[in-house]
Amino acid sequence: MKRTSKVLAVLTIGAMLLAGCGQSTSSSAANTSSAEQSTAASSTAAELSGKVATGGSTSMEAVIGAFQEAFAEKYPDVDVTYDPTGSGAGITGAQEGSLDIGLSSRALKEDETGVTGTTIALDGIAIIVNSENPVADLTLEQLAGIAKGEITNWSEVGGDDAEIVFVGREAGSGTRDGFESIVGVEDECVYSEELTATGAVIAKVQSNANAIGYASLSALDDTVKAVTVEGVAPSEETVQDGTYKIQRPFVFVTNDSAELSETAQAFFDFAQSDEADELIRAAGAVPLA
Repeated sequence: MKRTSKVLAVLTIGAMLLAGCGQSTSSSAANTSSAEQSTAASSTAAELSGKVATGGSTSMEAVIGAFQEAFAEKYPDVDVTYDPTGSGAGITGAQEGSLDIGLSSRALKEDETGVTGTTIALDGIAIIVNSENPVADLTLEQLAGIAKGEITNWSEVGGDDAEIVFVGREAGSGTRDGFESIVGVEDECVYSEELTATGAVIAKVQSNANAIGYASLSALDDTVKAVTVEGVAPSEETVQDGTYKIQRPFVFVTNDSAELSETAQAFFDFAQSDEADELIRAAGAVPLA
């Protein structure tokens, strides 16, 4: 009996040791699997290389710049280029295939065929006046009157007795197209000056006490004053909820007949990720709700 008990004790201890070895092996396998997954992800990032050509909207510069920097950290061997040529050129570039992704700060028109527009963010178009201008709010009707040259003196909209100087962007600009289409003044605007960049419009309004213009919300700074439009100020919240009326989409434009390269597709997907939302916000634009 004693011998039998000893044998059973030895067998029990052996079983326990074997079980322990099994747990260690399982844990080791799990750790190995996790390490392999991490290595695979790093390998994919390392293997992704090449160039992604983007271009178009100048208003999207801050957003694209933020995307470029963050994407380069994930994929250091991918070169994402950006050519700020205006929305019209961005759409044409996507149509002709000279750009992987065209950039437009307006929706596609019916006659802009062969491409697909994907909204990746929103932008409010701020109506800006000189900081010394006492006018704080304008209606869409008043804005239309100013743009068409029907309202020519600030006193007509509650301001000083001074001639209104209306400045805006050049033909083909997405910001101009957005402003004119929303306010309903396409092909009717009477500009004192047409400038080729949003920054130039802001600088002109800042330097002229009687100037009024428009600028992307993402480019707005404290050198000028943004008036409210029908009582609503331009902000992320009012753009997202639609209460601020002068707003537009930021659009990625892709060619329908050509599949994106692996690198271009990765950038396209990145721009629609949760990670991109914070980058969009930091760049002064508005992520999709």
